[in-house]
Amino acid sequence: MTMNYYASRIINDSFENTENRMRNTLADEGFGINAEINIGETFKEKLGKDFRNYKILGACNPENAYQAIQAEANIGIMLPCNVLLQEKQPGEVEVSVVDPVAVMDIVNNDTVTDITKTIRSRLNSALQKA
Repeated sequence: MTMNYYASRIINDSFENTENRMRNTLADEGFGINAEINIGETFKEKLGKDFRNYKILGACNPENAYQAIQAEANIGIMLPCNVLLQEKQPGEVEVSVVDPVAVMDIVNNDTVTDITKTIRSRLNSALQKA
């Protein structure tokens, strides 16, 4: 399924296995994980509320990030690229990747647009391989 600002797919496996596969496919596409936010743990800790497995991985391709920052010094405010894993039900995980072209469109910089097209291709490739 593709929306305006992300692409996603359902993977029929455990949350842990899906996360591990996604991390591996992102690495294969040149991404590292620079940030990680476990929303379920945060809600439990801060609000005392149970919540499904819901984790955001901040993926960064260093070469593309370097190029983007060279082209637009303040682009770091929009980095890294988010990958969302959310358990819909046991054994069913939706994995979503941001569409950096849509998100970065507001920057209005042709060099950044070209870079984000490459990043979108790599993120979508990782998503399909996971």
